[in-house]
Formats: sequence, structure tokens, C-alpha cells
Amino acid sequence: MKVIILYHPVSESARVVEDFARDFARQTSHELELISLESRDGAAAASLYDIVRYPAILALSNSGEILRSWQGPVLPLMNELMYYIQD
Repeated sequence: MKVIILYHPVSESARVVEDFARDFARQTSHELELISLESRDGAAAASLYDIVRYPAILALSNSGEILRSWQGPVLPLMNELMYYIQD
């Protein structure tokens, strides 16, 4: 399983998302994958998973199926994400 964050790196929420990812890595020793919506991969992921509000955090299975998603400015608690990071 993995967790990715789709976000706009040039936006008001960018710093909040980047700080969240850095704090998550510091507290849990696990990295969250930040994907820019301005990139081809980010735009494709947003379209594939029908994401309409940003930032969006997706917990994905190894096969790419969405297990849980959070969309919009309210970020989940770090322990909620840890459930999806564990092997």
C-alpha cells in the first residue's frame, strides 16, 4: 500500500501540504509521495481517480485501487494515514 498527495505546488495550500509531508516523514519515518497536478502524471492520476478538490490524499492498494481518499483543505490525522502505510 502507498499514500500519495495530489496538489498544486504553486498555490495557497502548497506550504501546508509540504509541511504536512515533511512532519509525517519526521514522525513516522515513512515518506508520502507528493505529485504535482501540473505534471502529466498528476493530471492523469486526478482524472483516473476522479479527483475534483485539492489537495487530495489517496491511500492506494498495491494494484492501484483506492482504499481511502481525502479531498479538500482539511488534511487527515497522521495516524489515519499510518494505517495505510503499514505493510
